[in-house]
Amino acid sequence: MDSGRLAGGEGSGVRTAATEALEAIVNGVWSEDRETRMDAAREVRRLTKTSARHRRHLAGTIEPLVVMLRDENLECAEVAILALLNLAVKDERNKIKIVDAGALEPLICFLQSTNSNLQEYATAVILTLSATSINKPIISSTSAIPLLIRILKIGNPQAKIDAILALYNLLTITSNLEAILKSQTIPPLITVLKSCNKSSKTADKCCAILESLLAYDEARTALTAEEGGVLTLVEVLEDGSLHGREHAVSALLAMCESDRNRYREIILKEGVIPGLLELTVHGTPRSQSKAKQLLHLLRNSPYQRSELETDTLDNIVSTIVSRMEGEDCAGKAKKMLAEMVQVSMEQSLRHLQQRALICTPSEIPLNSCNSEVPLK
Repeated sequence: MDSGRLAGGEGSGVRTAATEALEAIVNGVWSEDRETRMDAAREVRRLTKTSARHRRHLAGTIEPLVVMLRDENLECAEVAILALLNLAVKDERNKIKIVDAGALEPLICFLQSTNSNLQEYATAVILTLSATSINKPIISSTSAIPLLIRILKIGNPQAKIDAILALYNLLTITSNLEAILKSQTIPPLITVLKSCNKSSKTADKCCAILESLLAYDEARTALTAEEGGVLTLVEVLEDGSLHGREHAVSALLAMCESDRNRYREIILKEGVIPGLLELTVHGTPRSQSKAKQLLHLLRNSPYQRSELETDTLDNIVSTIVSRMEGEDCAGKAKKMLAEMVQVSMEQSLRHLQQRALICTPSEIPLNSCNSEVPLK
């Protein structure tokens, strides 16, 4: 028995039964007998599930567990993946050790597996390893990104969620944006976003990825081509978490800023105004600022509003929301704001029709002959 294999040992003092038990597990993972290795790996998984101390002391099992990933017996590989997953969770040093031990190559193979369990577990390990900055460029240099996007399309529900979270982790490397975009990520992202709870962590990360991708024209085109793509972002803007709403409004703003004439009507058609008005009051500081910018871009008039008009809008919206009573304040506010917008549109249309009856086109001021929706 090589006692040096037991990481974070108890020193040269009295050997305890617990120490001997951990050493036996380490020895078992190094065993030449497959069944012994598998039993030991199961113990590693069990002990490291909730114990940071055991993750530290059993770090010596990482190397043989990585060797087990290459075993032709898929059950052996599966127990090794699960043991490595628990060793990596909440332990930065183990995450790095697992990558250094060569785990990425077999894990990448499992991302392509037709065995849905192996694919799911490998995705979970990639997600966990990608949480450490040192590992991100190493993972990015492999074929992990296109395979994670493939899992977004064909994986089981849990694998899809973990793939999204892993892609989000890898976004901190700017060059990965183009790699993610090249793999036609928009359609599967929207599919997941449509089906998940709009206030969930998954929705938050989907919208964060979309916000980053929409800096590219190719992504904006793909989003508008996807049925319900823009509408899904509007739904997150209305019903998402604070972070999700922030990402959603930023994504829509990026679209409108890139080409107002192209995207203004597309965004307006999905009924975004009530949600934006509410966000100017109840969002994060960044959300409030982005919502106001987007509201300005969605107006018909190309001219700047006065500061007085902007302040009036904020005061009106604040007053409406503050006077809502009952449990569903946000819902009532949205309904009232939607009704106000509809009434304003009808009033504007009637006003224009009346002006048309008494004015010739040359007599109508350019800044008053439009279908602008007054924001209230």
